[in-house]
Amino acid sequence: MGHPQRLKIVAELSPGRLHVSELARRLGISRPLLYMHLQRLEQAGMIIGELELSPEGKAMKFYELVPFTVHVTVDTVLDALRADEAAKQEGLDNVQESQ
Repeated sequence: MGHPQRLKIVAELSPGRLHVSELARRLGISRPLLYMHLQRLEQAGMIIGELELSPEGKAMKFYELVPFTVHVTVDTVLDALRADEAAKQEGLDNVQESQ
């Protein structure tokens, strides 16, 4: 939650649900990067994503906030740091494998 992009996502979703393309445009970030942050927020139970079909039959993904509270303890901070370090290491491992 402490990542600046995730805080911006929560702020953008606070008035109501948004289509992922609109959210990416408002935040000025790529959709792949946005999806990574959305996945983490969804795993944390802070947002929910729903697929809907447009009248033309196109799949559209919308996200919205769900009611949540954040209770921060030393353990939650340490867990978040460990998860962040693991994600960074995984990213480095993937880069090294592709070289």
